[in-house]
Amino acid sequence: MGADVDGVLDGAGLKNAPVREYVRHWAEVTGAARVEVVGAADDARLIREALDAGEILPAGEGRYYARSYVKDTARSEERTIVATNDPADAGVYNNWRPAAEMRPLLEERMRGASAGKTMYVVPYLMAPPGSPLEAYAAGVELTDHRTVALHMIRMARVGVDHINALAEPDSFVRAVHVTGDLPNLGQGTPDDQRYFVTVADERTILHFGSSYGGNALLGKIAHGLRQAAYDGWASGEFLAEQFMLLGITDKKTGRKYHVCGGFPSASGKTNLAMMLAPDALGDRYHVEFYGDDIAWLWADPADGRIHAINPEFGVFGVAKDTNETTNPTALASVGPGTGTLFTNVAYHEPTGEVWWEGRTPHPPADVAGWRDWTGELISDRPTDRRDAPWAHPNSRFTTTLANVPNIAADFENPRGVPIDAIIFGGRTRDREPLIRAITDLAEGVYDGLTLGAEATFAAEGVDGQLRYDPMSMRPFMAYPEGAYAAHWLKIIGAAREKPVFAHVNWFQRDPDDGRFLWPGYRDNLRALLWLVRLNNGEVTGRATPVGIIPTADELELDGADVDAGDLERLLSIDVARWRTEMANRERHLAQFADLPEPIWQAHRRITAGLADLPT
Repeated sequence: MGADVDGVLDGAGLKNAPVREYVRHWAEVTGAARVEVVGAADDARLIREALDAGEILPAGEGRYYARSYVKDTARSEERTIVATNDPADAGVYNNWRPAAEMRPLLEERMRGASAGKTMYVVPYLMAPPGSPLEAYAAGVELTDHRTVALHMIRMARVGVDHINALAEPDSFVRAVHVTGDLPNLGQGTPDDQRYFVTVADERTILHFGSSYGGNALLGKIAHGLRQAAYDGWASGEFLAEQFMLLGITDKKTGRKYHVCGGFPSASGKTNLAMMLAPDALGDRYHVEFYGDDIAWLWADPADGRIHAINPEFGVFGVAKDTNETTNPTALASVGPGTGTLFTNVAYHEPTGEVWWEGRTPHPPADVAGWRDWTGELISDRPTDRRDAPWAHPNSRFTTTLANVPNIAADFENPRGVPIDAIIFGGRTRDREPLIRAITDLAEGVYDGLTLGAEATFAAEGVDGQLRYDPMSMRPFMAYPEGAYAAHWLKIIGAAREKPVFAHVNWFQRDPDDGRFLWPGYRDNLRALLWLVRLNNGEVTGRATPVGIIPTADELELDGADVDAGDLERLLSIDVARWRTEMANRERHLAQFADLPEPIWQAHRRITAGLADLPT
């Protein structure tokens, strides 16, 4: 290994002794030819170098475009493992393996795998400086892929100061990313060489065999969710959840409310997080964005409330179906001069324009110069691929939070923001009303544990049955589900003034013609306004066994295009469907060992309440 590691670290001003030792160790293991410490101030230089090397392409003023390897386009849940030294940490979803097995296996794959490459040292912080959770937020990612470093600069606070100033110099997450020989890793075969491992009780993340997204941006999901969830449980101090976080200001009263919550994939989380008020309500209400993907929550002893931060510094958004109607905020966030990185969208070579399915109703009519996400010219496609998507369904944009037009002024407040409501939202065509509020702690946690989105017949084999995704954390669970439920009850239960829980569903359909009953998007604010008013005692709603449902006159519907008959269906529950659902939930929860008794009591209360209702 020819890199002068100590000289490079000295030149970069990296003084933390345990970090220096960690960098030396992995530079030797991976055989990197060079070592380079990077921070936010290096972004422009790294962009120039990546452009010169052809790793990225210009996509208009101050925007850039990259393609990943064609078999490396998304998180690989089946290759993602949580490892610890205690077999009791195994859960249903965390794909647990012994640390003693995984550590040497990853080191073997990484040995010499960065030969001839630069190892970029990326010191980062996954929290606003000064946060009560700062001790859990520092990390150093080592990566042999320059584009990964560019993504990290957008997604985290990056610079040596974040790790030089640690109160405990050794208290950083060790995150090692080695790309590997992507065309020869056997992706999806029995000989698959990829492993994405979080050794949670050693606060070490080892990812081999990717250069894309959650497999490679280790501060994001591996640290921000899996490692942080384990740290929050082990310390007893906080929750780390795949939650959006937004603020609503009532300009008439001056009151501000904060709502966070979890949504399974394709259930509208990012669009909700970036929502604007409907035109008819815009003079009175202002919606602010805090984050679309991760929130850390804790009980603040100073005011007795649950507080939350978004630990990220950027947005790693799905491009598909993002347009002026669905999410104008996102489009503005990736405009000219934002430094945005697009990945795996369609690209127009002559102009640098980008396009994805849903960006406009139809693809550009003149296909000359357009390449799809694999790099193939659209004009050269054979007949049987003429109608194939131009962009990958998981194509992305990466931009910093500061680029979001309605970013909250206090998004970097180290104390976070007090949470008024925690919501869960699945995607179901029936049974789930527009919104149902839950004021009991155990029933609220129970609702999160039984969160799900509707499966399709083709995908799951049972039409209409939910694919359960507890708290939307199924792919990110780091410790056993029973302990997870108990930790939720502990953290939220520690607040003197608890947030209200709710379940929302924007996706009810007419059973005859299949159309959506609720307009969605910006109109979703109307349901959240009802929820905070309920919490304030300004409305009372209608009690049902599954929660409190609004009455039609309690919803602020000025300017909304909702038929009275549709509204009645939106604000009702299908008792027969719910009884079936409760049986499915019982089977789902029975998988989890040591589920706290209050959760089972909540299940029995709701089941009994439904049994007493007429169908």
